[in-house]
Amino acid sequence: MDYQGRTVVITGGIGSLGTAVVDALIAAGAACHVPYRAEAHAQTFRHRGHKQVTLHPQIDLTDEDVVGRFYQQIPNLWASIHLAGGFAPGPIATTGKSVLASQLEVNLITCYLCCRGAVTAMAAHSAGGRIVNVAARPALEWRSGAGMTAYGASKAAVAALTVALAEEAMKDNVLVNAIAPSILDTPVNRKAMPKADYALWPKVEDAAQTILFLASPANKVTRGAVVPVYGRT
Repeated sequence: MDYQGRTVVITGGIGSLGTAVVDALIAAGAACHVPYRAEAHAQTFRHRGHKQVTLHPQIDLTDEDVVGRFYQQIPNLWASIHLAGGFAPGPIATTGKSVLASQLEVNLITCYLCCRGAVTAMAAHSAGGRIVNVAARPALEWRSGAGMTAYGASKAAVAALTVALAEEAMKDNVLVNAIAPSILDTPVNRKAMPKADYALWPKVEDAAQTILFLASPANKVTRGAVVPVYGRT
């Protein structure tokens, strides 16, 4: 997948999956723009200072004006990959309105605002573009969201947004898709589930390759897909 001369935004780019995506994009020749909010996390980002990576500090992806201004400054945007989000477990009996609102904000609202910013930026030129969102397994298999109802609802909304926007944006040659991972093999997930069989979990590097195809010029026909990334789980 050739990204030479292509500009790509990666939200959540300093996280485990984001780092794997940036790794792959650098290897493919992309110019990567990574917005972030927490300076402490950015300090340990291994691509800090890389000539193909531009870091954008203090970007609050829940702020409509901030997100709009951020996308306006990205030249010739080709792809926008939205990995930012959060996870809050808990059954509905112990999960109140504040948790639901928080999950909607970090998962749905950030994705919506970034999709909006990306579509607007891509409309400024005639080359089209690609958008890739991240849903989750409960977005496709609703029963698997038991015990994490707020999270599952927010990710199901991301899936619905993806499919609806794919129809809306196709006239401008902007192809919109998403992946739906199960439990990704990350240090955070290993710490949370120390007795799990990690060999069954999808690796972030493999998930990154799926994202890279969907966001690439090589993808000419796939739109409105929410692609399962389950590994062997």
